[in-house]
Amino acid sequence: MHERIKYLLLLSSICIFPTIACLAQSAQEILMKYDKVVFAPLDQYAEITIQITDKKGNSSIRKASMLQKGKHKRITRFTSPASQAGIGFLSLPNELMYIYLPAFGKERRIASHIKNQTFAGTDFTYEDMEALAYSDKYNPKLIRTTESSYILELIPKNPRNSEYSKLIITIDKKEFYGTNTIYYNKSGQKCKKLVTKMEKRGIYWIALSAEMTDLIKNHKTKMTITKITHDQKLSDEEFTIRKLVQ
Repeated sequence: MHERIKYLLLLSSICIFPTIACLAQSAQEILMKYDKVVFAPLDQYAEITIQITDKKGNSSIRKASMLQKGKHKRITRFTSPASQAGIGFLSLPNELMYIYLPAFGKERRIASHIKNQTFAGTDFTYEDMEALAYSDKYNPKLIRTTESSYILELIPKNPRNSEYSKLIITIDKKEFYGTNTIYYNKSGQKCKKLVTKMEKRGIYWIALSAEMTDLIKNHKTKMTITKITHDQKLSDEEFTIRKLVQ
């Protein structure tokens, strides 16, 4: 009888293990497909309207431009109002990030311990603005599926370099773009929520709007793309500190 029980336990463990491995593999594949959608264009130029709304409902409008090339090069610059114009953010490979403030007349390297600071009064932190594929940054786990979506839990591969303990992201089953993301802080508390509106432009799925809500401060920032072009063969020279400070 004991031998039969051992056999059944062994058989169940053999059956369960491939299932767990399959789920882990599926989660990684799903996240990589998500990254493939996000970084599908060879490069892109976008003009963006940014609406910032405080807890009292008061709103302010800013405008910015954004250039991106591949997975690891992005430069964002405010173009209006005059008080914000020229403020820029540069994200480069190997987690290099720089901020440029015209009032100080020089760039500043963003260290890992200040990546949780917000970018120029928005609800997007430097970490949120970073050009880095999620499959490079997070270990994914498939926690459930719905008729139309995969829901993944993302744990930072390097917790010291992230302000978040985890993310819960919802990914469309058919097209593999993200629809919303919940962010948890180091205390395990829900701290932010990102909702994106996707639209297909040519052969690419584009996040025409992205609204980040700070759930603790009751503050939100909505970025809306008003103009976008792709595959213009942008030079690497566009993603340099020299360009950032111009």
